[in-house]
Amino acid sequence: MKFTTTTILTTAMLAGSSLAAPRSGLLERLQARGALSRRSVPAERNGVLLKEASLGGNLQYSKNWAGVVREEPPASATYNAVSATFTVPTPTATDNSGDMQAVSAWVGIDGDTYTKAILQTGIDSYIQNGEQTFDAWYEWYPKNAENFDLKLSAGDVIIAKVESSSPSRGVAIIENKSTGKSVTKTLDAPSTSATLAGQNAEWIVEDFNAGSTMVPLVNFGKVDFTGAQARAGSGSYGVDDAEILDIQQNGDVKAHVEVKSNSEFTVTYQ
Repeated sequence: MKFTTTTILTTAMLAGSSLAAPRSGLLERLQARGALSRRSVPAERNGVLLKEASLGGNLQYSKNWAGVVREEPPASATYNAVSATFTVPTPTATDNSGDMQAVSAWVGIDGDTYTKAILQTGIDSYIQNGEQTFDAWYEWYPKNAENFDLKLSAGDVIIAKVESSSPSRGVAIIENKSTGKSVTKTLDAPSTSATLAGQNAEWIVEDFNAGSTMVPLVNFGKVDFTGAQARAGSGSYGVDDAEILDIQQNGDVKAHVEVKSNSEFTVTYQ
């Protein structure tokens, strides 16, 4: 399941590969995205059940996702809408290297137990050489993400929503409550093998990929999700009894989830 405002990237290295040089303007940002190949990927579980989490959910480790996933829709129904409100996090570099670090926050349908497709929308927070940049984006995995033309700043309150009208068509919506601006994009499945099953509903903070390499996770402080809601059939569902994922990398927990209610939880950088 991404680069807004002014300059996006200075020269960066990821696993020895050079990324795009600085660009400005929507066209240039989209070109930079193409060079970066920004994309989310399905949850990579570490396969370790930690403990019973609050509200009856199972807490597990993931390499790249922290947040809440509803894995099983109610009988004879599929998830067809997911939404939440959250604040654009402030990125703080974890070292003095000057390399690009980032984090993503998004809502989506599928991508956990069903990995052929993800319909998702959200925001990214970046820092490089002390410069903070932010993007709003939409994605139908396995196709790469694309930017919305929506200005973001740290602390902006965002409402994000995806909704599917069929397995092969959906819509992504982001509203910046702080500026009063909103954007909408209707999407089609990128191929017949990447249609939705409606098996998963997600509210996620992600350490996302540039090509096949994960971008170093920035210190994002915390992301508070409120109004978390998924729709399946005629019913609405929150995060009660859902799967809870913490990010664990190289044996260290990098992002931890605390569920507060059926519609609220917090992801905190560790």
